[in-house]
Amino acid sequence: MNSTETPLDTPAPAAVPDRRRWFALAIVMTAAFMDLVDVTIVNVAIPSIQREAGASFSQIQWITAGYALAFAAGLVTGGRLGDIHGRKRLFLVGIGGFTLASALCGFAANPEMLVASRILQGAMAAMMVPQVLSIVHATFPAHERGKVFGLFGAIVGLGAVTGPLLGALLTEWDLFGLGWRPIFLINLPVGIAGLVLGHRFITESKAPRALKLDLVGVTLVTLGLLMLLYPLIRGRELGWPLWGYLSMAGALGVFGALVAYEKRKTRIDGSPLIELSLFRVKSFAAGIAVQTVFGVGLGVFFLVWTLYMQTGLGWSALRAGLTGVPFSIAVSVAAGMSVQKLVPRFGRKVLQAGALLMGLGVLIYIWESGRYGLAIASWQMALPLVVMGAGMGLIVAPLTDVVLSEVPKEHAGSASGLINTVQQMGYALGLGLVSVVFFGTMSGRLASTEVGPAFVDAFQNALGWVAGLMGVIFLVMFALPGRPSAADGLEAPTTEEKRDKVLIG
Repeated sequence: MNSTETPLDTPAPAAVPDRRRWFALAIVMTAAFMDLVDVTIVNVAIPSIQREAGASFSQIQWITAGYALAFAAGLVTGGRLGDIHGRKRLFLVGIGGFTLASALCGFAANPEMLVASRILQGAMAAMMVPQVLSIVHATFPAHERGKVFGLFGAIVGLGAVTGPLLGALLTEWDLFGLGWRPIFLINLPVGIAGLVLGHRFITESKAPRALKLDLVGVTLVTLGLLMLLYPLIRGRELGWPLWGYLSMAGALGVFGALVAYEKRKTRIDGSPLIELSLFRVKSFAAGIAVQTVFGVGLGVFFLVWTLYMQTGLGWSALRAGLTGVPFSIAVSVAAGMSVQKLVPRFGRKVLQAGALLMGLGVLIYIWESGRYGLAIASWQMALPLVVMGAGMGLIVAPLTDVVLSEVPKEHAGSASGLINTVQQMGYALGLGLVSVVFFGTMSGRLASTEVGPAFVDAFQNALGWVAGLMGVIFLVMFALPGRPSAADGLEAPTTEEKRDKVLIG
């Protein structure tokens, strides 16, 4: 957001708010919950998709990375489209498209159709999710918003715990003989209800004067990432051809062109996709690096963790889902403590402690995996998962506010949107790197007796990379503010700031 820009909010409702606002809240919160669950619900079903749909390992990576890439590339544009054309309208377009894409995923005839449908699903989520908090802000009076945003935080936590369990149950139950497909089809009744009720109960709102779209910027970002990710994901299967290296090198040129174009866009109309002046703020530049590397680490871990448990150890989807419960609970508990008690007192040290805890948890996991091999039990994984979860919770909840604390207030909306966008892009890059750090350790063909040990070795190798990334994050965090003061915070954030600070789907 630029200093010459007017606030992105239409005036709050008058003294007597519309009674329908609570129905509107339930609708947009349900949509946000649906998106959050959909991100995590897929991971636990990946081995089932691979077996039943005949998907290759690279297609499995695209099923997750394609969603993250499309979601990241469309976040800023989705928010601006809502500000320009109406948040209700874009929310309905988003939830309708998300529901249609979910149906296409559920009825996919082959892996290629599933990958394309997941990319569409991510793009539609990018239209839907940015409108949620904008609609809340335009619908509720100021004195009620604190309670409402607290409810949103609870929904985020619930989604993190519910997704893996729901995915495991739906896959395990094999409803109507559909196997993994109900993890997508469950969105249909929810999405249709949200579409119908949203049309009736949500009040339309627009920004008096919003930033213009930067479609060229979005195109360059997406092209650069595709040129980087596609060779990473397909390279191992194709024998690492020369064109793959040339494509990855060319991606650097595309990103260079993006920087040049964004500078020009800033001069012309002041509405670039990326506010380059923000990178002059040392803490913000460091925060972008932390979010990117953190996203890479999460992308690597969550995919290889699922493959390790279900393909390597031969566990059922339900057992794998239940094994992850201690991790989800630890994340939620630590996140609450971090924001409310620890960061206000200890500042940056809390985030650095989180990076060290995550690294320690990963090292414990590597040790246990090597010691117990294929005989490892779920309860033995609880310790490293709780340590990792606690570390992640200490980082993920307060990181955006800490990074924003030295950013000029007039640029806070653009900065927070960029922070969440690069984390999603980092996540997609991490999923792409799985080909190198996980599958790259295996021989081309494995006998049935070799699969388990090979996956255990690959899991340990991948987690070694994750531990290294946590060490990098710990060091980069020294460039973050030591202890952001209340004065540095955003006492009265705009709709865009509040919206962007929670775009984690």
